[in-house]
Amino acid sequence: MLKGRATKFFAFATLALSISAHASAPKVESVPGEYIVRLKSNVEKMNTRALSQSLGAFVKSSIPSQNIVVVKRASFESTDSGVKSLATNPLVDIAEPNYIYRANRTPDDPMLGQLWGILNVGQKDSSGKVGVAGIDVGTTQAWDIETGSDKVLIAVIDTGVDFEHPDLIPNLWTNEAEKNGQPGVDDDNNGVIDDVHGYNAITGKGNADDDQGHGSHCAGTIGAKGNDGKGIVGVVWDAKIMAVKFLDRNGSGTLENALKSIDYATKMGAKVMSNSWGGGGFSQTLLDAIKRSNEAGAIFIAAAGNDSNNNDSNPSYPATYDVANIISVAAIDNQGAKASFSNYGKRTVHIGAPGVNVYSSTGGSYDSWSGTSMATPHVSGVAALVWSHEPELTAVQLKERLLQTARPIAGLKGKVKTGALVNAFFALTNKTPEPDANDPANWQVQAAAYASASPYVKNTNETYEVNVEGDVKEFALYFEKFDTEANYDTLQLVDAAGNVIQTLSGNNDDSFSATVTGKYVKLLFKSDGSVERTGWKISKIAVR
Repeated sequence: MLKGRATKFFAFATLALSISAHASAPKVESVPGEYIVRLKSNVEKMNTRALSQSLGAFVKSSIPSQNIVVVKRASFESTDSGVKSLATNPLVDIAEPNYIYRANRTPDDPMLGQLWGILNVGQKDSSGKVGVAGIDVGTTQAWDIETGSDKVLIAVIDTGVDFEHPDLIPNLWTNEAEKNGQPGVDDDNNGVIDDVHGYNAITGKGNADDDQGHGSHCAGTIGAKGNDGKGIVGVVWDAKIMAVKFLDRNGSGTLENALKSIDYATKMGAKVMSNSWGGGGFSQTLLDAIKRSNEAGAIFIAAAGNDSNNNDSNPSYPATYDVANIISVAAIDNQGAKASFSNYGKRTVHIGAPGVNVYSSTGGSYDSWSGTSMATPHVSGVAALVWSHEPELTAVQLKERLLQTARPIAGLKGKVKTGALVNAFFALTNKTPEPDANDPANWQVQAAAYASASPYVKNTNETYEVNVEGDVKEFALYFEKFDTEANYDTLQLVDAAGNVIQTLSGNNDDSFSATVTGKYVKLLFKSDGSVERTGWKISKIAVR
């Protein structure tokens, strides 16, 4: 399962970070020795042998519609060297590594939970964490207006979809030409044989059945059949879900197959593309494929990533590409806080959605998983719901609608462009939600002055006590700046009873702490023996 593989990956990453002074940039993966090469438009057609000789690399495969070939060079050669060598060839327009992408689910696989992302009444999630009522995507009100339509084609570009799951079978897309055609024949002449319910870019064939579970989990959140008296319900009750598989049973896939997948979904008329994956560096060919989806009128919804990373300064692809139809999605928990693992960015991450202990369909059953992967299909489902109700909207208009009608919540303020959680009801009714009454930014303020040394020193272990004046029931601390080594140097808020309310780490400039009940909080600041950053400064306290 992806859980085990992801656990090993993150364990390795942690070791590598500690060896290299806790460097923050995640490793960019690519297939050793493989490169995506787009040939110049004026290059005459050559046979594979002649082209291999001209490029100085073995031509492994091709994507003729994009004038792209996939080549192999010596695997011991550095990736940078391989790219530079190919890029200088007069036949080559673009050369880049064959990046590897991975499903954006975090490495924990908690026990079964409930659909708090669809309807949060303050129930516990599968980890036992009590939610805050109303922190959901507003579907129960929305369903009074619209429950979905099979006229909106949704491509789940992932590990495939379980074609035998009882909650997914009724909402699978069916290619009627292939279903009613002859086995082994490309009946609709789209280049893929027997693509009855979708496309498998790994094999080049039509069997996109899920052998991992991740794609089925995403598909269930988007469109598990509703009002059928069994299982779960997706954001849309009635849907048309196309399985597009390029991630394998280990949850990984290549740039080559990502390109094929996006172009297949575009060619076959998918309107919503749900992309719960990421990795690699900047790819011009991937950017171009997404641009083609934009030109075709599709909306491209992408997971922001699970590295606790600021995408504004350290881009995460494909979510950070600057294309008009992309919506980048962060994850929140059932209390409305940004998930600790979720990437963020005031400029490049657009919106938040439920992504911690999300319950959905997988492997013929159901399970609770976490990640921006789980947040993304909530937004994809809301997009499909709105498009079912207003099919005349363009993709860019739909994106604007989802962002403008998102519900502001304190946990996303300053973390994503909208500072808000996607909301199906407000999107359907095209209403602007009221400001979040629980956002400390809307409370009265008192001046304050608490700060660490700047920069702070190694092995810091300091305690600060905050006492708030006046008739106050609760308060929150405002951090004018907060910059510590992520996951290593921490500031804990501890209430009068000794309960840890919040642990802060990383970058949290221009943000409020969690709400503290009462008039007192103790701050415990600790740092390790490496990487001292600028520290933190509290300049005011919001009270009510």
